[in-house]
Amino acid sequence: MRSSLREVMSRFATGVTVVTVGGEYVHGMTANAFTSVSLDPPLVLCCVAHSAVMHGAISAAERFAVSVLGAEQEAVARHFADKNRPLGSTQFADVDWRPGPLSGAPLISGALGWLECALDRSHESGDHTIFLGSVLDARCGDEGPGLLFYNGSFCSVDAAGPAPHRVRTLQ
Repeated sequence: MRSSLREVMSRFATGVTVVTVGGEYVHGMTANAFTSVSLDPPLVLCCVAHSAVMHGAISAAERFAVSVLGAEQEAVARHFADKNRPLGSTQFADVDWRPGPLSGAPLISGALGWLECALDRSHESGDHTIFLGSVLDARCGDEGPGLLFYNGSFCSVDAAGPAPHRVRTLQ
């Protein structure tokens, strides 16, 4: 069941984000298990494996940020998905970012948008925890093609392009 579930879910295109925590628990993690939950009140969620460093970081900091990545930020997505990268503030040394004014969490420069959140609640489910964040601030960056993950590969979507040509695989 696990392998067939993984295969089916790989066919569900998702946007790519970097979830970050600042301060004493500074950490970043590429996440595509992220979505809007509610506009009133404004809530989002991200799912994090119990074994991930980010799990403890969000739980301890109780604030986090989300940077929605553009197509040209595949290298950033790969960096924060690499389990062998350095931990702590060193993982941000080669990444352009600024601290979020409300969360203190790193906001990745060049992203299509940013959210700063306060942890509203969490729900353990299976081998992950669903973290619900109350959105404190939401800002848009420059417009551009979005970074997607589909069938094990990074892709992009350009909403401004003609419908049959909007999605393309990145190299």
